[in-house]
Amino acid sequence: MFFQHVYDKSLAQGSYVIGCQATGEAIVIDAKRDIDEYMEIAKQNNLRITHIAETHIHADFLCGSRELNAITGATMYLSDEGGEDWQYQFPHHGLRDGNFIKVGNLTLEIMHTPGHTPESISFLLTDHPATEKPVMILTGDFVFVGDIGRPDLLENSAGLIGTKEAGARQMFQSLKKFAELPEYLQVWSAHGAGSACGKALGAVHSSTVGYEKIRNWAFQHDHDEKEFTNYLLADQPEPPKYFSMMKHLNKVNRPLLVEVPKHQKLSGGQFLNAYANGLKVIDARDKVDFAKGFIPGSLNIQGNNSFSTWAGWLLNYQEQFILVCDDNKIDDLTRKLMRIGLDNIYGYISDLNDLGVELQTADVISVNEFKTYINNEDVQIIDVRGAAEYEAGHIEGADNVFVGTIPDHLDKISKDKQVIIHCQAGDRSAIAYSLLAKNGFKNVRNFSGGMKEWLTSMNN
Repeated sequence: MFFQHVYDKSLAQGSYVIGCQATGEAIVIDAKRDIDEYMEIAKQNNLRITHIAETHIHADFLCGSRELNAITGATMYLSDEGGEDWQYQFPHHGLRDGNFIKVGNLTLEIMHTPGHTPESISFLLTDHPATEKPVMILTGDFVFVGDIGRPDLLENSAGLIGTKEAGARQMFQSLKKFAELPEYLQVWSAHGAGSACGKALGAVHSSTVGYEKIRNWAFQHDHDEKEFTNYLLADQPEPPKYFSMMKHLNKVNRPLLVEVPKHQKLSGGQFLNAYANGLKVIDARDKVDFAKGFIPGSLNIQGNNSFSTWAGWLLNYQEQFILVCDDNKIDDLTRKLMRIGLDNIYGYISDLNDLGVELQTADVISVNEFKTYINNEDVQIIDVRGAAEYEAGHIEGADNVFVGTIPDHLDKISKDKQVIIHCQAGDRSAIAYSLLAKNGFKNVRNFSGGMKEWLTSMNN
């Protein structure tokens, strides 16, 4: 058996290439949209991608199953569970609980595991030349290492009121099925630490059923459904705005993108014309470089592993935008954006000095200066971390306005007082600073050291 875990750090998302080396057939499960990596894996290992599958209708990334199907002609195997409202609306081979997928000398048994979503399925994999017993389970967003899938996304992200409690109850029952599986089974999920699809995902990519029964919090609360439901629904991180669009696009027919686009580097004239016409500018440089000089109105979303998530919070799917980045970064940023369907890149620029635009600078302050603003009635301190982080501990007197929702809550931020913003370690407050500058706030200072530096200073 051939097995390769393909992990995208930018979305903490895992997909899988599993093949039978005797027949050369292979299946790809939960593919990301830039599919060239799967094609290369198959080529390097003398495999043909003959099967494509998904564990559920994903909310956090645009699944590449249909791109793979368009290139390879492989059959798509997708869940038909969950009821009428949870059916894929394009041709596929439907799967139900107890069905099997045969890939050469391998079989994958379908196990319906609702909770995260009603149609969610897991795959029990058996490598028949080695054993007639299953050797692993691919759980999607059902069971993670150390956590389980959140059932509130349909309500909090897609607006389907009343679904989170029902999903939590379904999850409670699905976990009982999981607990009955052999303890030696390897567990491989669709996400790792950093994903917004859970609140306590582990950094290790794989586990076993037995280990999860000992370590995973969900199996310590599996004796009382109400207690379990309350714990599961509490303190989940804010779901990014783009999740609702992903849930829709992964379900319906949509335009396919079978190659990674190549975007033009704009001339100064091209940029100035687009800028004058109101195109949004996303500056993907490091926050320190941004602070030293940035285009007025641009948003600083650093091109790191969180780039996709924050772009999904702050961009919409209709508007074109321009990127500011080095030449060697454009391919990586394009991939990160296409994985969540943000394809409207007009072009990019790398040098800000010859544009003829007067650059602005950010007002970044030290921890010592920050301390002088504490308990000052003429100052508003804004903590831009998530609500659960804020509730777990915050600076006395600080207001909480989560960075992803700042454009919707500008009325909560004073234009009369001196505003000081901070997050945990400076990345999110850099985004917040650029958002406020874009929206006309003049008296803003960024305590970039954030809670991390604040707590260190208080303990010294």
